[in-house]
Amino acid sequence: MIGWLKQLRIAFGASFVWLVCLIYFTQGFRSFVWTAVSYQLKDRLKLTPSASQFVTSIAFFPWSIKPIYGIVSDCIPIKGRKRIPYLVIATLLSLFPWVIVGIEESIRNSRDQLMIFLLLQNLGSAMADVVIDAMIAEAARLEKAKFAGDLQSVSWMAMAVGGICGSLLGGYALTNFQMETIFLLFAVLPTLQLFSCAFVKETPVPIHSTSKTNGLNGSISVSDEDKSTNQIHNKTNTLRRKKSSNRKMNKSNTQILEKDPSFGLQWFRSLKLAGYTLFKAFRQPIILRPMAWFFLAQVTIPNLSTIMFYYQTEVLNLEASFLGTTRVIGWIGLMLGTFIYNRFLKKMKLRTILMFAHVGLSLLTLVDIVLVCRWNVWLGVSDEMLVVFGSALSDAVNQFKFMPFLILSGQLCPPGIEGTLFALFMSINNLGSTIGSFLGAGLASFLNISSGSFDNLSLGIAIQVFCTFFPVFFLFLIPEEATGISAS
Repeated sequence: MIGWLKQLRIAFGASFVWLVCLIYFTQGFRSFVWTAVSYQLKDRLKLTPSASQFVTSIAFFPWSIKPIYGIVSDCIPIKGRKRIPYLVIATLLSLFPWVIVGIEESIRNSRDQLMIFLLLQNLGSAMADVVIDAMIAEAARLEKAKFAGDLQSVSWMAMAVGGICGSLLGGYALTNFQMETIFLLFAVLPTLQLFSCAFVKETPVPIHSTSKTNGLNGSISVSDEDKSTNQIHNKTNTLRRKKSSNRKMNKSNTQILEKDPSFGLQWFRSLKLAGYTLFKAFRQPIILRPMAWFFLAQVTIPNLSTIMFYYQTEVLNLEASFLGTTRVIGWIGLMLGTFIYNRFLKKMKLRTILMFAHVGLSLLTLVDIVLVCRWNVWLGVSDEMLVVFGSALSDAVNQFKFMPFLILSGQLCPPGIEGTLFALFMSINNLGSTIGSFLGAGLASFLNISSGSFDNLSLGIAIQVFCTFFPVFFLFLIPEEATGISAS
């Protein structure tokens, strides 16, 4: 392990590897502070479960528009640099909301003001996530491509460690510290991230070079797009008929950018061309259909997680420290699910994997009905055991669903626009999850589920189980022969 990290430090530089690990660790450690946010909304603001879930859904919306951050940073350099300045801006947006919320009690105790600051904080976190991913891709391409997989593995490992530490310490902190102290303590990590940015060097990009690209990943030429188009031709005949017109359009756009003396207008046209290229790639059926299914799989299932959090803390009286331990078990289940998928399932057809994943999720959701109806007491099973069991298995099965999404996303991205298109795929998944949370909040409100009134919660969970089967009927959108190895 030490030798592996040493190789990465030699290949990419110690400061860069440190920054990557720190950012991903911080992303995972967010569970530390968001546990406090959940209790702030429930105990201090006295919000109903549906209102609390609505606030959280709004706060996480910036994760649904990640491609915008990527396109802007690709097309509009700041003093000739496309990454570090935007990472500094993102870090400041991640840092100051926590400091202000920690200091100002009036903001903490105002639903609307707190929601705005949480929204800004997620804007910074999502932007930092996009920028560091772009930096990893560029470093792997320009420096040591053979270490690209190792660098990505280290980043995911750092996030997993951060998630486990954040979940363990979050419950402990709620028991031993004031809420404002927790917000200020978490601000230490963005502060370290801000100082770390100063030690990472970025080569300035000449202004004229940005005007000769189409704005995606900073270096996409007409030939790159022709190459990606030719690769997709083997699967879609419609692209073949459009190849000539697309090449002419790209060339004409590039010529306009080169001749225009106005940098502002050049950047605007670069942004416009980047958006067009992204839209043109995404609308192809081989890409659009699978992504439509993954979106449907999120948006058609109402998310009742916040409502269950209220039930577990108010009715079952589960402590914050125990819920933190449950999240740790969830992280372990996630890693176990990844191992099982890679070891035993990746040669299976994705349609089969996704079908069984949804069947498994529906059965595991029934565990919540058992918990709410108190049947586990009659069976002699403790609440804690059922919650831990459900959390671990749910995260493992969810990984069976998420891994095919990652595989298809990676395999369907044409060369040259991988980063931005992959960010778009992730944003679609995040947007579907956000809409699912809105649906869950709406369902809880419709069924009159509120703090202290959970009579209809079992009905809401039953509706959730029914909706889990809905995406199965649209599995025809997934390529029939696609497996965990090949999407063809």
